[in-house]
Amino acid sequence: MTYNEICMALANAEIENNRGEASMLICHFCGINQAELLMRRDEDFDSPQLKEAVEKRIAHYPLQYILGYWEFCHETYRVTEDTLIPRQDTEKLVELAVKLLPADARFIDLCTGSGCVAISTLAARRDCRAVAVDLFENTLEVARENAERNGVGDRLGFIARDVLLPEFMEELGKFDCIISNPPYIESRRIELLDEELSFEPEAALDGGDDGLDFYRVIIGYYGKFLSENGTMLFEIGCDQAKAVSAISANHGFRCEVFKDYGGNDRVAYLTKLPSVQNQA
Repeated sequence: MTYNEICMALANAEIENNRGEASMLICHFCGINQAELLMRRDEDFDSPQLKEAVEKRIAHYPLQYILGYWEFCHETYRVTEDTLIPRQDTEKLVELAVKLLPADARFIDLCTGSGCVAISTLAARRDCRAVAVDLFENTLEVARENAERNGVGDRLGFIARDVLLPEFMEELGKFDCIISNPPYIESRRIELLDEELSFEPEAALDGGDDGLDFYRVIIGYYGKFLSENGTMLFEIGCDQAKAVSAISANHGFRCEVFKDYGGNDRVAYLTKLPSVQNQA
């Protein structure tokens, strides 16, 4: 298949960035770089792996899973069907963590998935240490590999636990920040999502009937595991700022909401109200 043939096949399948994706697929499966491809666009690339990859992409199987990796912040991550695909919107969560964490902070990343939030935060903040939690061992294996790949494995520990059952926190001590990009899509909306999302792990998407199950548990039960000036940072759905702010207020937290690069509400930053801070 030639570059133009792949572009056309992807365009016919309504893949928006068909030219960019055609380039990535050819370079990845044929072992060439972008500069070489510019000189070889009319060449027929006779690669069974490339052909199979194009067929998968035409069926809207995610490009990131086909390639097996994806860029996030300044790092490269292995991704599989056991992990959510890192997205640019989530980079705002990392940006704020890097900015707001105190010196020599110890934080915990709940529902870590590929590990991208914890790892990119640690890569930018060499003074910090963290623990990453996920329900599934297969997911944590990918996260461990990503931590080593990106040079933070010595500062990041991993635990397989159910975040909705917070008793495990008793053995971990206190943290300066609790960070999470939890499942936050309403259960009834899962089957209505874009086709490509159907390949991602449903457990990492489903936030319960109203999408707020994880926020209720984490905000309601994890506060006692924060240090005196400890904070929480969450990714939230673009229509969840009011609900998360209300949950926060009910449990003694002030909630400040930050927008992502597209102008949508995306990150909730929780700080203890004075009365709660004095009790820590």
